[in-house]
Amino acid sequence: MIFSHIFKYCPVCGSNDFYANSEKSCHCSNCDFEYFINASAAVGVFIVNDKNELLVCVRGKNPEKGKWDLPGGFVDYNESAENAVIREIKEELGVDITDCNYLFSFPNRYEYSGLTIPTLDLFFECKVSSIDSISPADDVADCLFTPLHSIDISQFGFESMRNATKKFIEFHV
Repeated sequence: MIFSHIFKYCPVCGSNDFYANSEKSCHCSNCDFEYFINASAAVGVFIVNDKNELLVCVRGKNPEKGKWDLPGGFVDYNESAENAVIREIKEELGVDITDCNYLFSFPNRYEYSGLTIPTLDLFFECKVSSIDSISPADDVADCLFTPLHSIDISQFGFESMRNATKKFIEFHV
């Protein structure tokens, strides 16, 4: 998707002289406003139980409804990635984070409402207050623990989740 094909008018002055200036920006020749399409931050969380099984979520909504995912989501305005992890795990699984460590990041594309949103997905390994009280909620339809050694990467809906899970498994198996 090319942003300049979707956004035809300048969001500042309303002019239709709003054109692609580069791969990631649009420029208004009327008021000189330049809009940059930068990656949105998102978080993904690896939770492993005592049996060396990874918690995998099933997406309850599009995009990629029915596909595997890691718990997590977008970082809100004025929120740190670490606070987003705490909030998202509480919203999606109903449990609290007790330990959280940043691992690595991968770029991604998130298709939503006809737009392709570039994201930078930040991955964390976390411990939770109680594995037994995990309950899927929000946009998680279901969750299950899967042995790390038998995870089928192709079940994950997003490229960044496939890449991150592959890298995580390489470190842990």
